[in-house]
Amino acid sequence: MENLDLLKYMCAVQAPSGDEGAMASFVLDYVERNSNSWNTKPEIYFGGEGKNALHDCIILKFGNPRTAIFAHMDSIGYTVGYGRDLIKVGGPVPLEGIELVGSDSVGEIDAQLEVVENENGHLSTSYIFGREIDRGTTLTFKQNWREDNEFVQSCYLDNRLGCWNALKVAESLENGIIVFSCYEEHGGGSVGFLARFIQDRWNVNQALISDITWVTRGVAHGDGVAISLRDSGIPRRKYLNKIVALARESNIPFQLEVESTGGSDGNALQRSPFPFDWCFIGAPEDNVHTPDEKVAKADISSMVAMYQYLMKYL
Repeated sequence: MENLDLLKYMCAVQAPSGDEGAMASFVLDYVERNSNSWNTKPEIYFGGEGKNALHDCIILKFGNPRTAIFAHMDSIGYTVGYGRDLIKVGGPVPLEGIELVGSDSVGEIDAQLEVVENENGHLSTSYIFGREIDRGTTLTFKQNWREDNEFVQSCYLDNRLGCWNALKVAESLENGIIVFSCYEEHGGGSVGFLARFIQDRWNVNQALISDITWVTRGVAHGDGVAISLRDSGIPRRKYLNKIVALARESNIPFQLEVESTGGSDGNALQRSPFPFDWCFIGAPEDNVHTPDEKVAKADISSMVAMYQYLMKYL
């Protein structure tokens, strides 16, 4: 298993939906510092204006691409509302006493989440801190990294692990595109213009979604990376069959996922006006959308190996 210090650092970066700048800056700096040692040095696309603006999203283009990897950089969290109210960014699980960090005009913040049930049985969330926090401040989970021989556990493995996977694949990638997208946890919105950008320039129309899925009654820790046949979206079967056939040829451990809920950048691709085939492939995690997300190291290894194999042969 590879050293996971890079992943540990990435999980601690504060970059909730709509405020991905810190993660984008880290990725750009990492690529600039390391890409000279990769098999292929990529072309980097970032920023821009008008219809070609990419906001905080990043596109890396390698060689003559046939397939794009999408990995979203943003995380869940909370926005400070009026008074001490907290409003969800995405779908965090509201657990009493969770430590939340951030900063506002006064300084650094290390607060605790408070969950209150009203007379109608509805839960509301607020914070406990020694002063009132500026309205509109974004708070994220405080990291508590845990690692042993079998598992890693931290906040924001969803989806810093997907981004880490993409950076590991980049080291040996000869032909392909890697996309670091934004806004996924809170309704999406970047994938449509990223898809247009990719198709206009390189006529690429197939994608792999590097994201983290769930441990369920059909998907377990340690059985390999999960290849999703469907979630709330249904990819095109012809493309799925091709991927599963390649996965079986690879002899890399994997398991097949079939779910009725959930989704990621693949669903946004399917809703876009561009004819993209897509498939979600990711390691399964437990304790989803909490500070205690947990992934098996064996599944991380098989995720990287599977992406390396598929990007070579798709």
